[in-house]
Amino acid sequence: MQPNAAGDANFLRVERLTKRFDEVTAVDEVTLSIARGEIFALLGSSGSGKSTLLRMLAGFEAPDSGSIFLQGVEISGLRPYDRPINMMFQSYALFPHLTVTENIAFGLKRHGLPRARIAEQVERMLTLVQLKPCARRKPHQLSGGQQQRVALARSLALEPKLLLLDEPLAALDRKLREQTQFELSNIIKRVGVTCVMVTHDQEEAMTMADRMAVMSSGQVLQVGRPNEIYETPNCRFVADFIGNVNLFDGTLEEDETDHCIVATPHGRFYIGHGITGVLGQSLTVALRPEKIELQMEPPADTSVNCLRGRVAERAYFGASSLYRIQLDTGMRLQVSVPNTERHSGLMAVGSEVYATCAPDSMVVLTQ
Repeated sequence: MQPNAAGDANFLRVERLTKRFDEVTAVDEVTLSIARGEIFALLGSSGSGKSTLLRMLAGFEAPDSGSIFLQGVEISGLRPYDRPINMMFQSYALFPHLTVTENIAFGLKRHGLPRARIAEQVERMLTLVQLKPCARRKPHQLSGGQQQRVALARSLALEPKLLLLDEPLAALDRKLREQTQFELSNIIKRVGVTCVMVTHDQEEAMTMADRMAVMSSGQVLQVGRPNEIYETPNCRFVADFIGNVNLFDGTLEEDETDHCIVATPHGRFYIGHGITGVLGQSLTVALRPEKIELQMEPPADTSVNCLRGRVAERAYFGASSLYRIQLDTGMRLQVSVPNTERHSGLMAVGSEVYATCAPDSMVVLTQ
């Protein structure tokens, strides 16, 4: 999604937001801009500060310092019910004694909307989340996915300017969660509401979000589109947190405009871009398992981008196979190989193999 105006790009603006609990800084001077209509994910492990940041957006926690602006208006001091924001909780928080229709209508009634308007909006929400056949059921008569859609419909019924999702799919089993990721994202996009979601699930964030922020120890380490963060992480933590990665610590041996060479104990790597570094400086080469090719015979040039080892472990996953290669240095290299042929054979444990990679398959990390 490409915002077409400065106001759209800064629809939600968080400036140097900080929250402490006793001696612990849960959120540490976070600054973010979120565009109108964007689905933005806060991604991090437990204790990273993502949930505290979401609660400050909702008004459930007061920041110690910093500001929150929604459409240019500061809302940091507003009470939760005075903010044009709705939050869908991980537990869904549906009223067990109310029907689907009554759950969706609850907030509309509390705001004193006319009965005809409530009926019209509930009908619209039921159609949106495809639950009209379940309108008279109560929560315990619904599947987990259906309960999740009721909670979403209730959150959207008041037409908030900002929708907050707290681990929206955590209560669902894996298969249903995978199906619902696209469904939930499509509903939010159809409505056009700006959304901030918290998740610890990388796949969920990468599937649903237009952009995401990776958080650790209360700080935002990197913001970008999912493919940007996966392909070009800006630090060792992000590279290791998002997906699987092989990390090689080494020193800068050569640095030119169109390439650089990094020497590591495991081998030399020729990377297809320069880094404007200092020769001899310490850095790390990040290489994703799916960027590596395995072959039984040595390539013509083994001086760069070639590691020799033996198959230590292997796992067959259907679409791909994962190999762990014991290098001569003792490091275990992870390699993901697509199973493009139905009867493709697996390399036997103990086989000697050569792992190679292209110059543009690696990222150099300086921190």
